[in-house]
Amino acid sequence: MFELKGKTALVTGAGSGIGAAIAQLFARAGAFVAVIDKQAEHAHTVASSLKDENLSASDHCLDVTHPESCQAMVEAFQNTHGKIDLLVNNAGIGHVGTLMETTGEDLDRMYATNVRGVFNMAKAVLPDMIGAGKGNIINLASIGGVVAVRDRLAYCTTKFAVVGLTKCIALDHASEGIRCNCICPGRVETPFVKARLAEYPDPEAAYREMASTQALGRMAQPEEIASAALYLASDASAFITGTDFVIDGGWSAGK
Repeated sequence: MFELKGKTALVTGAGSGIGAAIAQLFARAGAFVAVIDKQAEHAHTVASSLKDENLSASDHCLDVTHPESCQAMVEAFQNTHGKIDLLVNNAGIGHVGTLMETTGEDLDRMYATNVRGVFNMAKAVLPDMIGAGKGNIINLASIGGVVAVRDRLAYCTTKFAVVGLTKCIALDHASEGIRCNCICPGRVETPFVKARLAEYPDPEAAYREMASTQALGRMAQPEEIASAALYLASDASAFITGTDFVIDGGWSAGK
């Protein structure tokens, strides 16, 4: 029911974590997946693992903060593979700090990746999607784009912007056959999070503290977020657009 046979998908930030899980699940559902990451070796590793499963994938090194590079990458992909059916804007970065602990440079750096990166990639793929009369964009926001999170001012500011950007794209282009939704995960046990936990004096205690914000008492696994992306990418969700899909283990249930 959630197959993507015959579709092409671009997934940014796909070299690890949630992005890699999405790329893997999309490929296994039948899509040709462009594995895109700022770290070329990470993108190559994920794409190679998919090819080892006899799945269809290519790897691309891209910094989404550069609009010209985004445009060039999309055009090169189109020249080789034709249409682009799906774009998943997963590339993103984090920052810890209150307003008083955050500099203007911190905010600009976060905005460049988390907001302009989404803007740049959507801007690059939309013309051909509009020309084809169909297209599907999925943005990765955060629970921090729906409710405030302590000590995450810059991060939350940009993720709230991603939610708004998603809704505007959905509304502006619905009549042209474009769907746009975003996923708002709670805490996810990615390699990045595991590495940060390992830096604490007591990693297990740090995990319990971070997991306690979710009513289910644990962090999500990347594959659980990927499953939601697959649903939004498939025709089973054809009547869904402009939605912020919260997957937070109950974090926001009482807010």
